[in-house]
Amino acid sequence: MTELREIAGYAAACAQPALAIFERARPGDPRPRAAIESALAFAAGAERTKAIRDHAWAANRAYHETRDAGAAAASDAARAAVAAASAAYLHPLAKATQVLHILGAAAHAARAFELDAGTDRSVGEQYIEKARTLASPVVVRVLARYPNAPGGRGRAGELLRALDTALRAPAAGVNPAAN
Repeated sequence: MTELREIAGYAAACAQPALAIFERARPGDPRPRAAIESALAFAAGAERTKAIRDHAWAANRAYHETRDAGAAAASDAARAAVAAASAAYLHPLAKATQVLHILGAAAHAARAFELDAGTDRSVGEQYIEKARTLASPVVVRVLARYPNAPGGRGRAGELLRALDTALRAPAAGVNPAAN
């Protein structure tokens, strides 16, 4: 449970800065913020309850609504919030898709910033570097238990794989085996 809290805290910290993009497009829509706040509460010691899942589902509806309305940056910001809440439900089975629970919030936040900057890929890459520096040794150690991130998923998938590779690299300065 301690590791799950660390993963959820990391995911929420990665998703939270992108909230401004969503809230600029959808002022008054609290769903992505509630998802991130529920992940932060869990990370701080609150119980892992159905409320986290409910907030994730609500943020997922916000993601679909903004996507369908053509608000791509806001859509990815909402998707980052979904991923943050979903991080509390990382499964111990070593499947590549579980990497999305660990790094998905960072990848979608990076994509939201990139889209908000007129699809400037360097903005997304800079955010991935920031997300790399936010990852604690616990996050890196948990990530190392899983296969590499899966292929596909468009530009957000590229950003996810870039972060995955950076965190697994010995040059990341973190020893995954360390406590």
